[in-house]
Amino acid sequence: MAVHAHPDDESSKGAATMAKYVSEGVDVLVVTCTGGERGSILNPKLQGDAYIEENIHEVRRKEMDEAREILGVKQEWLGFVDSGLPEGDPLPPLPEGCFALEDVDKAAGELVRKIRSFRPQVITTYDENGGYPHPDHIMTHKITMVAFEGAADTEKYPESEYGPAYQPQKVYYNQGFNRPRTEALHHALLERGLESPYHDWLKRWTEFERKERTLTTHVPCADFFETRDRALIAHATQIDPEGGWFRVPMEIQKEVWPTEEYELAKSLVETSLPEDDLFAGIRDNA
Repeated sequence: MAVHAHPDDESSKGAATMAKYVSEGVDVLVVTCTGGERGSILNPKLQGDAYIEENIHEVRRKEMDEAREILGVKQEWLGFVDSGLPEGDPLPPLPEGCFALEDVDKAAGELVRKIRSFRPQVITTYDENGGYPHPDHIMTHKITMVAFEGAADTEKYPESEYGPAYQPQKVYYNQGFNRPRTEALHHALLERGLESPYHDWLKRWTEFERKERTLTTHVPCADFFETRDRALIAHATQIDPEGGWFRVPMEIQKEVWPTEEYELAKSLVETSLPEDDLFAGIRDNA
């Protein structure tokens, strides 16, 4: 189970990993917490389109359906309202009724229902910073960690209301946007005389002194990078096919960095680090 904040997050974070596991017969469910209603239209080719602006919720649902089909996963909505990304100094208050203002335990209960129904062995989500500090990403982290424990807690979440108790075995943080990968691709492009889209990324890493995360798990999934990109492009309101996401030639990506990275947050099974499989320790004990 991959728990994400908005439609398109599943295609930009861990999509190749999911497609790989689907190809191996693994049952994969994406849970999307919000409808992405307050997301900006980031594809310049679609900005100013009156229909899209007036029907953004419906449009993003259709995009999610297309991405789901490409990846071969199942997908369900948690039903919360996008909080938007506040901007300004000071930051404006979050809109009333949005996901980030929900009671954490109550919102986690909705995810507990999904966990108890789907019964995943492994869950992926964001770290405590949300991967980046979007309020919905941070809230997604919070409810996922509560639900990971709460799925087995019948006092907090009674079976009569939330379904039969179940305990997932591992939870991971997506860490695909990590510095080692960015630096490796950056230098590979420069060595080949090509332009790198990562100059500003690396500069910001230095300026903001971002904490380096522990990359415990590198999943080989280069054969599914094209699938990942097709799923990402399906989110047409968010992704420009000619934008920065696609400026690194595919052959360089596969040669230089053929994996997607995760940080093991909690495990109830024994495993040895580093791993190359999200099911390490689970397969052995099956």
